[in-house]
Amino acid sequence: MALGDLVPWKRRQRDLDVRRDYGSPFQSLAQEMNRLFDDFRGRFDIEPFGFSRGEVGTFMPNVDITENDKEVQVTCELPGIDEKNIDITLSKDSITIKGEKKQETENQGRDYYRMERSYGSFQRMVPLPAEIDEDKTQAEFKKGVLIIKLPKTAEAQRTHKRIEVKSG
Repeated sequence: MALGDLVPWKRRQRDLDVRRDYGSPFQSLAQEMNRLFDDFRGRFDIEPFGFSRGEVGTFMPNVDITENDKEVQVTCELPGIDEKNIDITLSKDSITIKGEKKQETENQGRDYYRMERSYGSFQRMVPLPAEIDEDKTQAEFKKGVLIIKLPKTAEAQRTHKRIEVKSG
């Protein structure tokens, strides 16, 4: 058995499936489940720990978008990011949120020295469903949550028309 076979996300399917007779039915079941998970992971290119291939150091924050008659609200979870490291850009039909997370810890004792660094960046572009009044746009960042309120223009508020549904 190679060392790579011990790491489940590095395991590769053999060219030919070989039936192995294990002494225990539980070992056989575990082997089959590992093979099924490997096949499933391969279809979606899923990597461990939520990172995509080649994107270590990046993350994608959760974004919620709500809309009512008067405004569009974008809520973005950005834990561990300082507000000075957030950049918001509004265009005609979208809003772009960019940010960078930098963290550094240093511990020093009598017989040791430890320093850890972690960083990551992100960029989310959110399409806007209506025209926005750029002058009245507000953004608030509190306890790791960014809330952007985007009021609709008067014209955009009037363009909604209710369509009656008839049974037929």
